[in-house]
Amino acid sequence: MLYALWELTREWLRQHELHRPFMVMDQVGFRAFGAGVVAFALVLVFGRRVIRWLAAKKIGDQAKFDVAALDAALKTKANTPTMGGLLICGSIAAAVVLLGDLRNSYVQAGLIVLMCFAAIGGVDDWLKLTGASRDKSARQGFYSWEKLVFQLGIATLIGWFVYRAGGQGMEQHAESLNRMAHVLNLPFQKTYDTGRPPAPFPASPHLVYLGVIPFIILMVLMTAGMSNAVNITDGMDGLASGCAAIVSIGLVALCFVAGSEEWAGDLLVPYVPAAGELSVLAAALGGACLGFLWWNASPAAVFMGDTGSLSIGALLGYIAVVIRQEYVLLIMAGVFLLEITSVVLQVGVFKYTRRRYGEGRRVFRCAPYHWHLHMGGWPETKIVARFWILTIVLVAGALATLKLR
Repeated sequence: MLYALWELTREWLRQHELHRPFMVMDQVGFRAFGAGVVAFALVLVFGRRVIRWLAAKKIGDQAKFDVAALDAALKTKANTPTMGGLLICGSIAAAVVLLGDLRNSYVQAGLIVLMCFAAIGGVDDWLKLTGASRDKSARQGFYSWEKLVFQLGIATLIGWFVYRAGGQGMEQHAESLNRMAHVLNLPFQKTYDTGRPPAPFPASPHLVYLGVIPFIILMVLMTAGMSNAVNITDGMDGLASGCAAIVSIGLVALCFVAGSEEWAGDLLVPYVPAAGELSVLAAALGGACLGFLWWNASPAAVFMGDTGSLSIGALLGYIAVVIRQEYVLLIMAGVFLLEITSVVLQVGVFKYTRRRYGEGRRVFRCAPYHWHLHMGGWPETKIVARFWILTIVLVAGALATLKLR
C-alpha cells in the first residue's frame, strides 16, 4: 500500500525535479530493512494488549503430555495465553502491505500462504483451547489428517500459481529465465554457464528443469513439511521463535541474491526475476519473530500456538522454493529437521516394535528431541540457547555453500 502510494508520489516528484532525496524507497534493501523494523515494532506495541485479550478469553495452554515427568515439570506453564501467532502474522502482513510491492505475484502468493496457514492453526488452536468453556464432549481441534489435507491442498494451489509466475517481470530472455525459475538447484552444482553467450547466463545442458507436477510436489513437501517441523519444535520458551528469526535473516540474504542478475551470476545460483521482492516478506518474518521473542522468552508470557508455528514454517518453505534454494534452507533449518525427525523415528520404531515384539520400544526418552534432552537433565534455558547457537552456525554454513560450487 505504502509502496504503491510511493509510486504515484514519485511521478509527481519527478515532474517537479524533487525526487532524488526520496529515491531510497526504490531500493528493495531499504524496504526490507524497514519491513523488519515495522514488524518488530508492531509486535512490541500490541503485544501486551493481545496477551491480555487472550487471557480474558481463557485461551491458555494446558501443558499436558503423556509423560508424567514432563507434566510435573511444566505445571508453571499451565494457562499461559497462546495463539500469540496472531501477533506474528498480523505484524508480517501489515509490514508487507506497507512496504512491499503488492503487484508482485510472489508477494501476493506469500501473503496467501501466511493467511491460509494462520487460519488453519488459528481454528485448531481455538477449538482445542476453548473446548472446556463450551462443551467437554466437543471435539478438541482438527484431527491430524484433516489438518494435513488443508496444508497439502493450499500448498498444491500455491505451487501451481508460483510455477505459472516463474520468470515474471522480464520480457527479454523470458523463456530462459522462466526455465531458471524452475531449475532443480542441487548442492555444489553450477547453475549458470557464464562462459557461453548470449547473456544472461544461459543454462548449462546438465541442469534438470522441473515440470509443473514435480514443481508442485516440491512445493507441497517443503511448505507442509516445514510447517509441521516448526510446529513440533514449538515446545519451549523462545525455541521456535528464536530459531525462526535466525533462519529468516538467512533467507533475506538468499532473496537478495536470487533477485539480482549480477549476484546470481557471480555465485552461479538460479536467478529468479522479481524474487528479490520476497526479501521484504522474509525480513518482516524475521522482525516479527524477534519481536515475539520479547514476550516469548523464558518465562514466556505468551505462546505462538499452531497459529504462529504453522504459518512461520509454511513461509520459510514457500520462500525457499520460489528462490530455488530448498537444500540451503534444509541446512539452515537443521534444528527444525532434527525435531521432526526425532518424532517420526520415535513413533515409527515404537509402532514397529509393538507389532513385532508385543511391546513398544523408544529411541528417545521423549520426543521431540528437546524433551529428550530436558529429561536427561538439561535445563530448558540451556537447551534453547544452544539450539539458537546451532542455528546460527547452520545458517552461516549454509550460506557458505553458495561459494562451494
